[in-house]
Amino acid sequence: MTTIAIIGAGPGLGAAVARRFGAEGLGVALVARTPEKLDHLAGELTDEGLTARGYPADVRDTKALADALGRAAADLGPIEVLQYSPLPQKAFLRPVLETTTDDLRAAVEFSILGPVTAVQSVLPGMRELGRGSVLFVNGGSGARPNPKVAGTSIAFAGEGAYATMLHDTLAADGIHVGQLIVPGAITPGHPTHDPGVLADRLWQMHTARGEFRVFAEPLP
Repeated sequence: MTTIAIIGAGPGLGAAVARRFGAEGLGVALVARTPEKLDHLAGELTDEGLTARGYPADVRDTKALADALGRAAADLGPIEVLQYSPLPQKAFLRPVLETTTDDLRAAVEFSILGPVTAVQSVLPGMRELGRGSVLFVNGGSGARPNPKVAGTSIAFAGEGAYATMLHDTLAADGIHVGQLIVPGAITPGHPTHDPGVLADRLWQMHTARGEFRVFAEPLP
């Protein structure tokens, strides 16, 4: 069995992706900050017949994140798919003139250092498998800077640049890197922003291995 590691796993998109990929036979490693919430979600998935475990870690704690991914691979099998989709903190969503250096430092830890740590942790296993996918999920500011949410606009730009370089560099190793842009809120029942619909898009990105950037819907 191989594994999908979902960083930023929660009851919305994370749970939908866990069910979509788990139904295809992958083990599911759930990574987020709150152990109790992870245990609850892992229990739900296990009751549904999937193989799932929670691994608490804050993405801004690079050692804890790397340790969590290492334990997940040891417990569930090599990580074939990495999804990086933690929800941005409120401090990253301030207008540009109210955004401080401390806000940006935290945003960079969240959206650049966290992804680099995660990728470096799983890349040796993917190379040994000879395949894999690294999937980033960002809001609209990941493709179009928005002065109302300066922290994510700045940090997502760095995350997108890193991911683009990975896409170009790792293709020859059989590893696909993609970015799903979701403008606006993830909303149950929405034709394009429903968690299940987005989970299907991420599965398609993993299997079709097409272009780097995919939009849940066009930016206005």
